Amino acid sequence: MPKGYWIAHVDVKDAEAYKDYVAAAKIAFEKHGAKFLARGGACEATEGRGWARNVVIEFPSLKAAQDCYHSPEYSAARAIRRKFADAEMVLVEGIPD
Repeated sequence: MPKGYWIAHVDVKDAEAYKDYVAAAKIAFEKHGAKFLARGGACEATEGRGWARNVVIEFPSLKAAQDCYHSPEYSAARAIRRKFADAEMVLVEGIPD
């Protein structure tokens, strides 16, 4: 079964308050088998809009990625994030092995 991924681009407006989102989201990520492949760090915007923070999260499947995003746990975290950051996110199915 192909893995699923979240690909997120984020500009944090309040770094201190954003920590509340990170703590809240951790619950959903652990529940749905998330594995962070990229989380912030150095980047180069070669085309399109550059974002300050870029994140890639791997899940066991696209369904697990979708279930995490739509879960009550992540919905609560998302409400926090939206107050303190702008984001663009897609959920993507990986290539089958």
